[in-house]
Amino acid sequence: MNSIAGIQQIGIGVPDVHKAFEWYRKNFGMDVPVFEEAAEANLMLPYTGGMPHKRHAILAINMKGGGGFEIWQYTSRTPQPANFEIQLGDLGFNVAKIKSTDVRGSFEFLQSQKANLLSPLVSYAGGAINAFYLKDPWGNIFQVMEGKDWFPGKGYQLTGGAAGCIIGVTDIERSKQFYSKILGYDQLIYEGEGSFEDFAGLPGGNSRFKRVILTHSKERVGAFSKLLGSSEIELIQVLDRTPRKIYENRFWGDLGFIHLCFDIGSQKEMKQLCESSGHPYTVDSGNIFDMGEAAGHFSYIEDPDGALIEFVETKKIPILKKIGWYLDLTKRDPTKPLPNWMLKALGLTRVK
Repeated sequence: MNSIAGIQQIGIGVPDVHKAFEWYRKNFGMDVPVFEEAAEANLMLPYTGGMPHKRHAILAINMKGGGGFEIWQYTSRTPQPANFEIQLGDLGFNVAKIKSTDVRGSFEFLQSQKANLLSPLVSYAGGAINAFYLKDPWGNIFQVMEGKDWFPGKGYQLTGGAAGCIIGVTDIERSKQFYSKILGYDQLIYEGEGSFEDFAGLPGGNSRFKRVILTHSKERVGAFSKLLGSSEIELIQVLDRTPRKIYENRFWGDLGFIHLCFDIGSQKEMKQLCESSGHPYTVDSGNIFDMGEAAGHFSYIEDPDGALIEFVETKKIPILKKIGWYLDLTKRDPTKPLPNWMLKALGLTRVK
C-alpha cells in the first residue's frame, strides 16, 4: 500500500481568491498561506476544455492540524456556477468536513459572525458524532464535526482543517471498494439507509439515501502525517431521484469543491496501484512540477463517478521564504514524519 500522509487539501473554486482566503481565515482559522501563485494551468487540459487557463491559487492551512484549502480562482475566464441547484446526493463532492475541538463553541462563534448556518447542532453516525452544517458566502457547504486528533500547533479558532468529504455516488458498494483499496478507507464507522435528520437543512436533504461513513484502520504515515491527521469519507447514494454530476458541462476550477487531494510518498507506487485497480492516471505532471514557492509531482484519477482525486508527492515547500528557508523532501524517507518543531515553523507565515 502506498504511503498516504493524509488529506493534503480540498480544492475550492471561488470568484475572488483573496476574499475567500480572508473569510476562511477569520471564520475557520485557515490562516497560514503555504504558497500563493498566479500562473497558467496547462496540465489539466482534459478538464479545462482542452485549453490552458490562467489562475490564482492560495494553499491555506490551520496549525491545529487537518488538511488545507487550495483556494483557486480562474483569472483568464469567469468561473462558472452550476446551472442547476446542486442537491445532496449529486455526484461529486457535496460537503467538506472540517474538525473542531468544541463543536458547540464553533457553532456559537459562527452564529455570532452571522454565518449562514444550515442546521442546529445535530448528531450523525447513529448519534455517535456531533456536528452542524453551514454555507460559505459562495455557496459551498461545510460540516463542522468533532475532531479525533490534533497537531500541537497554535490555532486561533476552535476549528482545525479539512477532515474529509461527503461524496455523492451512484453505487455505494462500488465506491466503498474504490475508497478502501486505493485510499485506505477500509474501516466502517456507520452504515444506514433512509431519511436522515441531520441532512434536513441541506438542499435535497429530505430525500432517502444509502449512507456509509469510512475511516482508515491504519495510521497515516509520511512527512506531514502528524499535521494532516486522520479523516473520514462519507458516501451517499440518493434513492428517490436521479443524481446529476456537479461538474457537468463545467470545468475543473469552476465554482465549488473541485478535487480532494492526498499527500503521498511515492507516485510510482500509487500509479501502479491505481492502474491495477482500473483507475489509471488521467493527469500526470511528471517528476517535479514547480509551483513558484513550492514544488511537487502531482497526478489525478477519477472516482467511479468522475469526482477528481489528486495525489501530490511533495518535493519542496517554503518554511520562511524571507530568509530563503525551504524544506527539501527529496532526500528523506517518505514514510518518516517530520519533527513537530519543523511543522510548527510553517506557522511563521501566519496572517493575523
